[in-house]
Amino acid sequence: MKPETKEWIAKAIADFSTAQREVKVVDNPNYDAVCFHAQQAAEKYLKAIIIESGRCVPRTHDLEVLVNLLTDQLSDLNQILHNARILSAMAVEVRYPGMSADEDDAVQSLKSTIIIFDAVREILQGSE
Repeated sequence: MKPETKEWIAKAIADFSTAQREVKVVDNPNYDAVCFHAQQAAEKYLKAIIIESGRCVPRTHDLEVLVNLLTDQLSDLNQILHNARILSAMAVEVRYPGMSADEDDAVQSLKSTIIIFDAVREILQGSE
């Protein structure tokens, strides 16, 4: 695995850890932050596989765009498209006034990130 790929994965894991910690907060949890960090974790994991495949990382936070960029070579990633859409929507909508995430949104975001992590890990392990 390329060193840069490992760096992206480390950053992804750090974001996911932040989301996991925040979702466990009892007094005044910030579910918006959970959704945001869950999306960031998935984004960085997807960008890791883009780096590993020898491509340049596009400047986008849209997970659907990242998944679609990869599906020409890795058609198995089509299975995570729904989760990518969930995360992209949640991360953007909750960052601004008018919508706030609740505990269910936060838990769903974490689950979607795990599904994306698992799919990417499987591909990365298969390429070693």
